[in-house]
Amino acid sequence: MNRKVLKLENLLRFHTICRQLHSLCQRRMLAQWRPVFSAAYAAQTAQLYTRPWQTDALIRTALSQRRLLVTKKEKRSQKSPLPSTKSKKEVEVWLGMTVEELARAMEKDIDSVYESLMNTAIDIDSLETHSHLDEVWIKEVIKKSGMKLKWSKLKQDKVRENKDAVKRPQADPALLIPRSPVVTIMGHVDHGKTTLLDKLRKTQVAAMEAGGITQHIGAFLVSLPSGEKITFLDTPGHAAFSAMRARGARVTDIVILVVAADDGVMKQTVESIQHAKDAHVPIVLAINKCDKAEADPEKVKKELLAYDVVCEDYGGDVQAVHVSALTGENMMGLAEATIALAEMLELKADPTGAVEGTVIESFTDKGRGPVTTAIIQRGTLRKGSILVAGKSWAKVRSMFDENGRAVDEAYPSMPVGIIGWRDLPSAGDEILEVESEPRAREVVDWRKYEQEQEKNKEDLKLIEEKRKEHQEAHRKDREKYGTLHWKERSYIKYKEKRQQQPLKLKEKLERDSNVLPIIVKGDVDGSVEAILNIMDTYDASHECELELVHFGVGDISENDVNLAETFHGVIYGFNVNAGNVIQQLAAKKGVKIKLHKVIYRLIEDLQEELSSRLPCIVEEHPVGEASILATFFITEGKKKVPVAGCRVQKGQIEKQKKFKLIRNGHVIWKGSLISLKHHKDDTSVVKTGMDCGLSLDEEKIEFKVGDAVVCYEEKQVPAKTSWDPGF
Repeated sequence: MNRKVLKLENLLRFHTICRQLHSLCQRRMLAQWRPVFSAAYAAQTAQLYTRPWQTDALIRTALSQRRLLVTKKEKRSQKSPLPSTKSKKEVEVWLGMTVEELARAMEKDIDSVYESLMNTAIDIDSLETHSHLDEVWIKEVIKKSGMKLKWSKLKQDKVRENKDAVKRPQADPALLIPRSPVVTIMGHVDHGKTTLLDKLRKTQVAAMEAGGITQHIGAFLVSLPSGEKITFLDTPGHAAFSAMRARGARVTDIVILVVAADDGVMKQTVESIQHAKDAHVPIVLAINKCDKAEADPEKVKKELLAYDVVCEDYGGDVQAVHVSALTGENMMGLAEATIALAEMLELKADPTGAVEGTVIESFTDKGRGPVTTAIIQRGTLRKGSILVAGKSWAKVRSMFDENGRAVDEAYPSMPVGIIGWRDLPSAGDEILEVESEPRAREVVDWRKYEQEQEKNKEDLKLIEEKRKEHQEAHRKDREKYGTLHWKERSYIKYKEKRQQQPLKLKEKLERDSNVLPIIVKGDVDGSVEAILNIMDTYDASHECELELVHFGVGDISENDVNLAETFHGVIYGFNVNAGNVIQQLAAKKGVKIKLHKVIYRLIEDLQEELSSRLPCIVEEHPVGEASILATFFITEGKKKVPVAGCRVQKGQIEKQKKFKLIRNGHVIWKGSLISLKHHKDDTSVVKTGMDCGLSLDEEKIEFKVGDAVVCYEEKQVPAKTSWDPGF
């Protein structure tokens, strides 16, 4: 302020001095040129210009006014920043918050969030109230709303308390007691695994299996004449059931690898060896079908050396037992080898405390609801126990053994069927006992919450990818239209939209015809899992898209039929039933229901259904062939028409068929004939060895001697899908 005042004072003093000098000059000029002026005028002029005290008073007044104005402005400037320094409203935000949560945090309605995101790269039409926003768009909304962003560390770092059930610590060795070994029989399909187990159980399991192949994982407790007990798991050997074999290896103590002596090591044999190695489980080799004349057990042992399975005969630690499941030869030898290995492993378990186990198989029974086959690994299971498996829980209502007899208790290594599940757990789920029903619900809620969090993370990744795609598309549009006038830009967009409209309809029609929606229902969870795993190998989406609408366990229901009608799909059932009422309903609604007992038959049917959705392939079938011997022109009206003189070499030429002209192995024309003559007569057919003249429907084509004219017909042949499921 002082500098400004001093500057003003100097300016005013300079202005006053200038005025005084100017008045002195005027007085001198008046004195020289106007001596006649009166003394009164001179006195008045002197009064105007020769009063310094008046000038000082003027300066003092001006300065005081200036100081007053400057002081007021400074006070005003000190007060004016107050509104700008007023703190903005802080909004606590966190990563992954939804549109609704952001609006609530800002204390505004959801429309304000949408308004803030207008004219940005984000697709507002796809945004829902529950859609998650990433960091960029949260910042954009806060900025446009005139608020201050604050990352909520509490919200971001807040972790829901883990309510999951966990296994107990390892038991005191003093509490452990010997238990029966759990043995999994593994090997290639049709190598005699189930027949071998039949002999041990003295039952006919294989006779009940569709197609003679195992399609479930069966758990059986076998009592040997010596009094020893072994729990056997019979896993499927078919290529479709890889996941079941892996699951069987995880819960087992010993693997009996069955290899046919006349067939040797096959694909599923190698896979079974790998499963056993991954689970760190010892192997007992059972060389089956030794009663056959072409059996060669030594060949099998040598082939297994390539997969690090070294038998005792070759200096290894793998016991090899020669057996015949069909005749029962050396069955006791196999059992003794298994018991001997189990004794070496010193298998023990704790029969006290909370139960731990594994779900081997799960299915839905009409009268009993969800049922699981489980292996108990720790504790003793009793009626009334509260169990948790996966995202399901149960209060044990009843239990039964492999023969369907009710049991009151299940000890370690014992296979048991459990009834009382609220929902159907998945095969392979870990079973844990908890103290009460509220605790079981708490565990299940926590697991569902964890699954939801994982899904949210995946959704955020997808949203980010979509955002980048939209940004890239927006950037390209700006580059494309940025230099154009708005009228030109609007016209180009209008033309593009007009071109796209008919294409969309065409694409929709093509898509509807090239999509196969399916519904899969199976008898047990493992069967459905196997079918879905096979479907995961589908790689012919460019031909026909395979769309899984729904899958589940149990018989085909009315809801399945309604769902299939909505999506124009097909229902595939594996080892399930469809009642008469359901079949009549499906027939009325035009829904296909395809039921199968053997898994590879189901897959073959699926391949045929996919092939039926493909457009037919047009194949050319030759009818006859002629060679050109001469060329000439004939006059028709005012035109000269080229004519080829030919001789039929193969078959016959028919005028109504299609033709192609071949020169030096290349097709140079395809079309129809406008005339075909034998000598001078029109004809429709010319046979082998006969001469003819012909002219084409295209006059510009020139004939050359030596060209070949092929007569052919087109036939439509059904296309076949290129998908190969691998078996």
